[in-house]
Amino acid sequence: MSRPRATLVLADGTSFEGYAAGFIPDGGVTTGEFVFNTALSGYQEVITDPSYAGQIITFTYPHIGNYGVSPLDDEAARPWCRGLVVRELSPLRSNWRSTEELEAFLIRHRVPVITGVDTRRLTRHLRVHGALPGAFGSGDPAAVSEAARHATGTDGQDYVTQVTTPSAYTRGEGDLHIVAYDYGIKETMVAQLAQRFRVTVVPSWMSAEQVLDLTPDGVFLSNGPGDPAALGAQVREIGRLVATVPIFGICLGHQLLATALGASTYKLPFGHHGSNHPVQDVTSGRIEITAQNHNYAVEPDSLSRAVVSHVNLNDGVIEGISAVQDRCFSVQYHPEAGPGPHDARYLFERFENLLRTGQLEKM
Repeated sequence: MSRPRATLVLADGTSFEGYAAGFIPDGGVTTGEFVFNTALSGYQEVITDPSYAGQIITFTYPHIGNYGVSPLDDEAARPWCRGLVVRELSPLRSNWRSTEELEAFLIRHRVPVITGVDTRRLTRHLRVHGALPGAFGSGDPAAVSEAARHATGTDGQDYVTQVTTPSAYTRGEGDLHIVAYDYGIKETMVAQLAQRFRVTVVPSWMSAEQVLDLTPDGVFLSNGPGDPAALGAQVREIGRLVATVPIFGICLGHQLLATALGASTYKLPFGHHGSNHPVQDVTSGRIEITAQNHNYAVEPDSLSRAVVSHVNLNDGVIEGISAVQDRCFSVQYHPEAGPGPHDARYLFERFENLLRTGQLEKM
């Protein structure tokens, strides 16, 4: 397949060569914050995760698209990422579940791609210098460089408003009712909750009073994109729910709950994006392999109203907190695992136990 040449330029001036694929935008240039994901499979789930809003995903695995795509694997109605960087975009799919080739899916959803890039070199650069804004495209290389100089990262950005559901909807038929805040919730997350509860998924802007009017047995705080420090309104509403109703948070929901409990957050150099991060339960010593996708984390010295329940064994980042007196807990990683290992799905059972007993296990 003949493809037009394309250029990738980071904000620090580092450049890469490749070929344009997927959707070609007007002007031929795409901007965003470049991050890398180390998962070996599950590219469709990664691409459709709303937590990537504002970002361009670099896949470290060299062959992407081998098994096509299936509607069963979508984590959202559409991808929210700005674009993709791959070493090789497979032109053929080979899997009995697939219904479409990946590139056709990306064109349909208007996702630009640059392929043929030395993704090993790009990943090593991001590991050293951190996630960087930049641009790529098949337009004039000078125009790509200019766009890279003006590209912005995720700091201070509220992407939740873009990805949240516009109206509430219900899933599941359990005897317990939970309200799930949609900050960018994944379909696998909703499915795990709906296996256990009757779930009302609500927009990110819903007030605490409106949530309590729905008489929930518990509240769930979902994953989502952007900087938690930019979501003051959401933190205030969570603060009004703390100690009133049991709460379970994941990823961005974990960061927002920690902030509502008085903690602060900071940006990691290049974030955690992949399906093989070891996390330890600090009480039991149990180690689980986890799926992760986040650029921000909770500042350890800022915790006062909660205790650390889980830590990342790679770098010591806080991976979970627990506040027994307030009947709330959260984790930074993704126990729903879409994609990834299922080691941590017991946390949904822990949430159910909290709702049924009114007591949070001490961690």
